[in-house]
Amino acid sequence: MDLLSDVLSLLNTHNSHFAGLKAGGDWAIDFPPPDGIKFNAVIEGACWLTVAGIDAPVQLQTGDCFLLAPGRAFTLASAPGLPAAQAQEVYRHAQQGVARHGATEHDFFLIGGRFTFGDEAAILLDCLPPPLHVRGDTDQASVLHWTLQRLAQELQATAPGAALMTRHLGQMMLLQMLRQYLEAQASHPAGCLFALADPRLRAAIEAMHAQPARRWTLPQLAAVAGQSRSSFALHFKTRVGVAPLAYLLHWRMRLATRRLKDSAATVTSIAQALGYDSDSAFSHAFKRVMACSPRQYRLRHAQA
Repeated sequence: MDLLSDVLSLLNTHNSHFAGLKAGGDWAIDFPPPDGIKFNAVIEGACWLTVAGIDAPVQLQTGDCFLLAPGRAFTLASAPGLPAAQAQEVYRHAQQGVARHGATEHDFFLIGGRFTFGDEAAILLDCLPPPLHVRGDTDQASVLHWTLQRLAQELQATAPGAALMTRHLGQMMLLQMLRQYLEAQASHPAGCLFALADPRLRAAIEAMHAQPARRWTLPQLAAVAGQSRSSFALHFKTRVGVAPLAYLLHWRMRLATRRLKDSAATVTSIAQALGYDSDSAFSHAFKRVMACSPRQYRLRHAQA
């Protein structure tokens, strides 16, 4: 499995929700900070996006998409500075999954979705910019356009399985946006996501993902990357944001949290599968990252 697929496969989608918005005339809507990853795609027309903490509004055209990580309120409007309605009130009157706002004659159609993930999403999504904006007029946008059209059809459909189809199409859209964003960036900030664009770092991270239980050393990982030990250590820390062995520790703990939540495997078997000789060594490593013991973590999520 390639690295991006491997990381995305760990994202447990707790829930997802999609809805459409049709608007016309002069209009503006304030949205609260999303609970999870907020996804929007412009099917028809244009609007302005203003994100809390970002000075300049962004104009969105037909075919454009954007993602917002949790914690940032935002406004969509036909023009910046208009008085805004609250999203809760607008969507309260949605019919067949589509809300309507502004003038009766609608010239704008947007599909919005929200994915709520578990804690494991932080390893990938924390480094995304606020917002992640992908233009619809790029050469690579054909998959986005096809998915947008299918999303628009499924959202307003009454055919059996429309809800499940919408969710899977939304996940396809998320993956395609991440792909396009990686390809479009000439330079990347630090983060696991952006290491995927670097062949040397990708090789080292793929090796750790393929054999998380192996007792990797810095020289071994440097050899996989085709660099000297010192060059590799500096390169990895600069591009990923953490040292190579610290990344390996965090990846092991992400695997451990998933198994603790989603399986009945014993703590001992999980520890052995991740390369730890004893429960105490595994528990110590787990506490360093998660601030609780493996048993406490499992109990907390079982109660939740």
